[in-house]
Amino acid sequence: MRVPAGALWSAAVTSWRSGFSFAGQEVARWFPGHMAKGLKKMQSSLKLVDCIIEVHDARIPLSGRNPLFQETLGIKPHLLVLNKMDLADLKEKQKILGRLNKEGVKNVIFTNCLKDENIKQIVPTVTELIESGYRYHRGENLEYCIMVIGVPNVGKSSLINSLRRQHLKKGKASRVGGDPGITRAVMSKIQVCERPLMFLLDTPGVLAPRIPDVETGLKLATCGTILDHLVGEDIIADYLLFSLNKQQQFRYVEHYDLGEACDDIGSVLKRIAIKLKKIHKVKVLTGTGDVNVIQPNYSAAAYDFIRSFRNGLLGQVMFDTAILEEPQENTVLPPE
Repeated sequence: MRVPAGALWSAAVTSWRSGFSFAGQEVARWFPGHMAKGLKKMQSSLKLVDCIIEVHDARIPLSGRNPLFQETLGIKPHLLVLNKMDLADLKEKQKILGRLNKEGVKNVIFTNCLKDENIKQIVPTVTELIESGYRYHRGENLEYCIMVIGVPNVGKSSLINSLRRQHLKKGKASRVGGDPGITRAVMSKIQVCERPLMFLLDTPGVLAPRIPDVETGLKLATCGTILDHLVGEDIIADYLLFSLNKQQQFRYVEHYDLGEACDDIGSVLKRIAIKLKKIHKVKVLTGTGDVNVIQPNYSAAAYDFIRSFRNGLLGQVMFDTAILEEPQENTVLPPE
């Protein structure tokens, strides 16, 4: 039986955290490399490209996009695809579009590549962008070549495969995985459409050389753009719990049959571990020697908590809510 969110909220602890503590977190340690090699390969391929599709996670539409993309690849027509829309809370979709428009991003499509939602909009939009601009010495080429870029694990390869399903009725041409870093090199051209004749270049995920703050890093980590162990699954799980509670998204309570919402990650992980029977033996030194003690496996519980969220089992979230609430002068919202 589904429990009303209000009831779960009222049953929760009244002294919940008003903010998340980032003390002791070092964003530089999480992003050790600036991935310049991948970016240089993209730049060297620009002469082959008519348009750029940037893919990003719809749960963080304003955070974590690599500014170097616009600086180094911005000479080409640009389409922003906000993927994983099924996992995002899009109640403030118009604010998102208005904010992006103010930042100069005028062509935006929300997609769910796993279910091919809104994929049919992409080829006509790209075609219009290309035909309305100058093709930079590629006017004699009959086919269109599109470069797909983005930070790791936002669905670039899934987009390519989705377009092939839609327009060519063919299966996978680009490897897809649940962890960041699956695509490691700029690949050869992959056909995704016959009319118009269109090819896409898949590229490795490239993070910004400098993440502006720890919270942006945590947003990226929670959405799975980097390997969990670089940040720590306990930290990601805690930030996720804080975010779910802050947005009154209590589906995790029902999913794990916890009874009520909670703001303490240790307590939540302990109850998840017991519920899922995830336990392990720990050696404890006593006065009579080492003793094996059965304890909840917090790491295994954190792993399941994070994966359940990424698989859409814990509800829809918008991590950029605070940014959207910031006042913006002269923002013109585009029509729905």
